[in-house]
Amino acid sequence: MKLTPDCKVIIQGISEAAGRCHTPLMQRYGTQIVAGISPGDGGTTEAGVPVFDLVEEAIATGGAGDTTVVFAPAFRAVDAALEAIAAGIRQVVLTSDGVPPLDMVNLVRKAEATETLVVGPNCPGIIVPGQLLLGMHPPEMYQPGSVGIVSRSSSLTFEVARSLTAVGLGQSIAVCVGPDLVVGSSLRQWLQILDEDETTEVIVLIGEVGSDSELVAARYIAGAIDKPVVAYVAGQFAPKKWGMGHADAFIASRLISVCAGQVPLDSIEDAFCISKALCFNRPSEIPATVNNLLQ
Repeated sequence: MKLTPDCKVIIQGISEAAGRCHTPLMQRYGTQIVAGISPGDGGTTEAGVPVFDLVEEAIATGGAGDTTVVFAPAFRAVDAALEAIAAGIRQVVLTSDGVPPLDMVNLVRKAEATETLVVGPNCPGIIVPGQLLLGMHPPEMYQPGSVGIVSRSSSLTFEVARSLTAVGLGQSIAVCVGPDLVVGSSLRQWLQILDEDETTEVIVLIGEVGSDSELVAARYIAGAIDKPVVAYVAGQFAPKKWGMGHADAFIASRLISVCAGQVPLDSIEDAFCISKALCFNRPSEIPATVNNLLQ
């Protein structure tokens, strides 16, 4: 994993609305964007970045990157990620929402076979405060520090980071893996990464009801994590028969909840109770506890 200021980044879907919006924001944060990919727009530039039709063309002309950030539409997103993996890129941030689960299954299998780190889909990506922005995190809510954040909710990631920053508690890294049923990297994987990260002293985990990823994470904390973990699971007061995702996926989650194997909130709470994590009912309670742990 390479998440440092010298990381070279390719933007796939740079000519899409989201790509045009967030590419300059990433550049202003110091992210080195070496090439953009947008089929049909090769030979042009976007925000001063040369645009190519294919990833292999960008690499052949000296635009080799360590990481790709995908802003392509849902129906092209996984193909874009697979193209990047085939070209040798081993870090993929997939921001696109509405990606079909079966497409993600194929991508996850390819990522596992090639040891590629995939974040997303339907997420704001990764930020290393003061160093690197890969995606759509609002930088003004973060500051450098020693608190690692791993989350399934974009908005709650921002809220918790802002509340930590407001009391002078900076972050080492913040990543949102996304709320979808099939995602590239899991809460468990990022717990391991943050536990091994030398700059992280306390881990904040933000989950959502509606999948088994929080249950797996709680069991992993109990058996393998050495650093203190502060956990919050959103959706405690949601109707039990409905799945919970982001607000724009709420109606869809109702439709699939019957067949998706929803994990009861009680099971998640019980798992966290027997783990070493400190659990809270409100995100506003997190900063004071983190501050006590750091002291």
